[in-house]
Amino acid sequence: MLELSILGFLAEEPLHGYELKERIKALSGHVRPVSDGALYPAITRLVAGGKLHQHTEPGSGAAPRRTLSLTEKGREDLLERLRHPKQAEITDQVRFNTLLAFLRHLPDRREQAAVLRRRQEFLETPASFFYRDGEPVRAEETGDLFRQGMLRVARATGEAERAWLTEAIDQLDEPS
Repeated sequence: MLELSILGFLAEEPLHGYELKERIKALSGHVRPVSDGALYPAITRLVAGGKLHQHTEPGSGAAPRRTLSLTEKGREDLLERLRHPKQAEITDQVRFNTLLAFLRHLPDRREQAAVLRRRQEFLETPASFFYRDGEPVRAEETGDLFRQGMLRVARATGEAERAWLTEAIDQLDEPS
């Protein structure tokens, strides 16, 4: 997820490390904050892999700033990650939102729709936060006010997401 965010934001424009961190934090920071201890090693791996280019510019203060940009190899990696997301990037809401944030970079509408169809199929599988005898517990079946709230909000969110996915897939399937 972190590398996808780095590649995705840098596909839009070159950024300084701090600016990149702030954009990643805005995308998912309240749920999964990014630390310097995770971000900068990921950047180093991507630079070493030839996926990012970095150069140093004078900073606004005394310290120089590293500017990062995407290489062609990095763009190819981004597109591959978007075409074939890992299952966790389909099933985990935060990871899926990260995928959605950059899916527009995938130029083929059919490939975009295929990713959305994977999420749609996942959402059609009955699930719950709670199970009884191996079966998902519905909001109406729990005697706990707070669990009922969790389940009702999740159901409403799921219904809204499924409706949007259907609309988006229909739009992507239309001839250009």
